[in-house]
Amino acid sequence: MRKILRLSVVNKILVGQFLIVACVTAGFFVLGNEISAKSAFYGGLAALIPNGYFARRINKHKGQEAKKIVRSFYAGESGKLFITAIIFALIFQDPRINFMAVMATYIAALTVFWFALFIRKY
Repeated sequence: MRKILRLSVVNKILVGQFLIVACVTAGFFVLGNEISAKSAFYGGLAALIPNGYFARRINKHKGQEAKKIVRSFYAGESGKLFITAIIFALIFQDPRINFMAVMATYIAALTVFWFALFIRKY
């Protein structure tokens, strides 16, 4: 438990997103079917992978001058948007996808950002 408390805010957000994705995917598996669960998992990946890229990109320039940090922030955000678009394009190539499950999990994972200020305090 102490290791979780020592995680950076960025890593806490990523862990929170992973937990949300796991719970929502499990919920779709239990209440729905395998296609819904697979779709939910894909939606979770569409949130997790780009955010992981962004976090890695930002942490790479930690402690450097402000100009490099701002530049890496913009590059990371641009890359994150591009990766998200690519992942969604790949997801929707599958004809047996449950659109609602994809979007529900994607949005659920993004709600972790709303609680980031609370996470930062702990």
